[in-house]
Amino acid sequence: MSKSQDTDCLLDQIHCGEALTELRKFPDECVDTVVTSPPYYRQRDYSGASEQIGQEASPAGYVLRLVEILEECRRVLRPSGSLWLVIGDKYVNGEQLGMPWRVALGLKDEGWILRSDVIWQKPNAMPSSVKTRPTTDHEYVFLLSKERDYYYDADAIREPHVTFTDQSRMKGGRNHFHKRGGTPEAGKNRGDSNLHDGRWDQAFHPHGRNKRTVWSIPLSKFREAHFAVFPEKLIETCIQASCPPGGVVLDPFLGSGTTALVARRLARHFIGIDCVAEYCDMARRRLESAVGGT
Repeated sequence: MSKSQDTDCLLDQIHCGEALTELRKFPDECVDTVVTSPPYYRQRDYSGASEQIGQEASPAGYVLRLVEILEECRRVLRPSGSLWLVIGDKYVNGEQLGMPWRVALGLKDEGWILRSDVIWQKPNAMPSSVKTRPTTDHEYVFLLSKERDYYYDADAIREPHVTFTDQSRMKGGRNHFHKRGGTPEAGKNRGDSNLHDGRWDQAFHPHGRNKRTVWSIPLSKFREAHFAVFPEKLIETCIQASCPPGGVVLDPFLGSGTTALVARRLARHFIGIDCVAEYCDMARRRLESAVGGT
């Protein structure tokens, strides 16, 4: 069987099993991007599955195991591939462990190239009774690549410009629009003809500004899951930026199946893995319902 045939057997399937074991069955360089959110350290017991990650005895043990699994993901990534890793922190006895950055630095040590850290701000985060620190309403999203030269479609995820809208906080606001020499704050960007001797609107990309590193996206719900699930909007951004049309998205911690659902809607192939049979069945039902339009 050829390498392409091996890959075809994996596509658009949910594989039930421990992530590392399943990944070792995959051929090299068969995936365009990985979009995933692994179980967080000591956060939740997922149906008592013995193979689940997140129940390690120490933070260091968790990092080592997660890095090992993601190293196998790096093997199956194409040279142009990338990883979007969504991960939250943990407090133990009132002390923040810094788990997201422990993992990110562990991946860097293994050869991953850290491209960006993104703050996922959750406007509907759960309230907290904590009185000794601010309430946490964010998680980290790390973008890492396999090689220096990698696929990234900035135009696919551009944001609306703010400069000439009601949300602008620039001195003079939109009054500078369409005016020559209308640059606010005399002397700023002096010598830039695009800004000082032309129209401000011509200095901006017609399809919007480059994506910023703070994403405000509400948590999502799915009626079969007893916990908040991966927001589709967050996954959509990652896939559009890092997976070419018709490409392959891998989620080695698929959970309720949101990554697969979004990949299919965006005309990409998916490969999903989860060690909890209940969640694999749940994800398959979600995909079937989506196809049936229910």
